[in-house]
Amino acid sequence: MKNTKSLMRKSHMMGTKIRNLRKRNNLTMEDLSARCIRVNAETAPSVSYLSMIERGKRVPSSDMLTVIASVFQKDVDWFLDDVPEDEAITPMKGSSRGGISGMALEPSFLFSNEILQIAIPEMLSQTGTSGRQFAHLLIRAHQEHHQNHFPDLERAAEEVGHKRMPLSIEELLHIAQQQGLNIKWFSKTPPSLSKQLGLTRERIQIGSVTNNIVTSFFDSPGTIYINQRLKKFPMRLKYDLAVHIGHAVLHNRDGLKSVLLTGTNHNNTLNADNRVAAQSSTLNAQDILHAWRDFESSFFAGALLCPKVPYRQLLDRHGYEISTHESLGVSASVAMRRMTAVSSYRHWHYFDAYAPGKLKAVYRGNGIPLPWGNMREVDDPCQHWAVFRMINTPAVGTSAQISILNVGDEPRIYVCESTNVKDLADNSHVLCTGIDLNPAIEAQGKDAQTIANELKELCVSAGGESAIPKAMKSQLSSVAKILNINWVARSIETEARLICSRGGECPREPSCYS
Repeated sequence: MKNTKSLMRKSHMMGTKIRNLRKRNNLTMEDLSARCIRVNAETAPSVSYLSMIERGKRVPSSDMLTVIASVFQKDVDWFLDDVPEDEAITPMKGSSRGGISGMALEPSFLFSNEILQIAIPEMLSQTGTSGRQFAHLLIRAHQEHHQNHFPDLERAAEEVGHKRMPLSIEELLHIAQQQGLNIKWFSKTPPSLSKQLGLTRERIQIGSVTNNIVTSFFDSPGTIYINQRLKKFPMRLKYDLAVHIGHAVLHNRDGLKSVLLTGTNHNNTLNADNRVAAQSSTLNAQDILHAWRDFESSFFAGALLCPKVPYRQLLDRHGYEISTHESLGVSASVAMRRMTAVSSYRHWHYFDAYAPGKLKAVYRGNGIPLPWGNMREVDDPCQHWAVFRMINTPAVGTSAQISILNVGDEPRIYVCESTNVKDLADNSHVLCTGIDLNPAIEAQGKDAQTIANELKELCVSAGGESAIPKAMKSQLSSVAKILNINWVARSIETEARLICSRGGECPREPSCYS
């Protein structure tokens, strides 16, 4: 008993260390249990008990820990020193995962459901983060973890649209009618709705003035109200119709009042008694539910307008050019977001940025570090990100950019294409889609890290930007041809740029913020 109590006081990182060792050695729990049995069958852990040890639910006896240590050729004290490993395997992207690296939830007793339910609302209150914003962060993490792969939503859209592409407005109106939806048009937003949403020329969080327009809203049991202005903007009209069709298909027109706007940071959703869920300052079940339904309906809309297989085939024929959206009659935003979901290459990112640097929408299935979050602005943003350079200086010709960015202590190569657009409220913003090039380089048997380091050194010595050497161009060009993404090939002909997530981490010499 004394040994067990002593182990409990020193076991805060034990489960994580055992899990990391097991995974690093490519062992399943069954493999590790079997190896322990071969060392000492009497004190070896079973598979289920080993699982509880790794999750911090059980502490092994001294004898059992000795057996585990023997398998990995480690001293017992190594498991008990409360020092995390430098290369810990934490919840993060793997061969089939995306998004940013996670963190090990150790000591596990501090991350129990009960403790988190108390701590999260306190954290939101102290940081000024609304429950709605936190809900969107959760959903974005879920989306990135699954690399935009939601087969159930894809199937639901395909069952309704039968993989037809492009869909005309008339066909979408017919689908809406099949779902029992009626269409009504309005020229002026109902005063009660305007008041609740604060739809005037208002200042958003970063202080820039933005016009806000209600484009459509759903009213139970089955009426879609659409702004008359959308008749002149067929791309936006298609999207709104597709979103409301998604709401009807996925959520059975359950009475939730869904409002679509342009010019604001997020879609707002009103519940049955007309309270604005987006304004909630505390985290509650409705925050999560409303935000999740917004995401599902929006993803459904993209899948309906750009069904996976035919859209991928179209992109392949046209080298993933952003202008492809025009032939489909959908917005560049819908088309670029769908690229991240339908491409056979999984390592994409997507930004939608408003001046001076507000990120309205973010997807980073490749784990690219953000220049700053979409809920706040920082004082030292990196001015060399393509998406933010384009806000103030629209590119002439191609906007393709190849960038070198440190992720952890290692440089990575990113490539992107950006485009300037205006929303329905006449607000200018920049859409940017890109990929992490390292996995594609490695897939061709080349050393991506060596190439990234060489390109970084060239850029540093040249003051931040550098032409790509001929030999490296040849290597990258072959990768671009295999990817069949035209703007990757174009980026190789331009100068590579050093970028950073924050000015304080600037790799340029001298620093942009020295």
